[in-house]
Amino acid sequence: MFKKDRRHQKALFELYYNYGLTVAMAYCSHTDEAREVLNDAFLKVFDKIKDYDPSKPFEAWFRIIVIRTAINHYRKQTNAVKWSDIDDNETIHDLAVDAEDGIMDMSPEEVLRLAQLLPPAYRMAINLYAVEGYSHQEIAANLGITVGTSKSNLSKARAKLKFLISQIRMFSF
Repeated sequence: MFKKDRRHQKALFELYYNYGLTVAMAYCSHTDEAREVLNDAFLKVFDKIKDYDPSKPFEAWFRIIVIRTAINHYRKQTNAVKWSDIDDNETIHDLAVDAEDGIMDMSPEEVLRLAQLLPPAYRMAINLYAVEGYSHQEIAANLGITVGTSKSNLSKARAKLKFLISQIRMFSF
């Protein structure tokens, strides 16, 4: 019934649009791409609403759909890219971005803007690992890459964030 009820769909869209756009922006390079991901996610929500378990928070279910839609969008964009494998036993140095790196002094909006400067593979890895709590095995399975590549992308993402933060510090008054 909800699937064909445009009034309820519009209400749900208006209620969750800003939240969904915020989630999508964490995985996309620019607003237009995030809107495309979000629109696709809403289509999935409207199509799969019958599968929603009302005993669980809607926002969590919706977030998962937006993230999976962003992952699918990313995979379509990078389908032709050949991933380089690294040895799973390779040492991943200095994985932490912590308070002394300056990230704790930044607002969530500033961190999001910095993350959007990362290459898509790095942004996807750091968001899925650090924000969503995915394991490297889950990231690898979702993105069609090896666990080693996931670890490498995360390491490179954190190194790039540290560099960007150092640049901000250097040029701040």
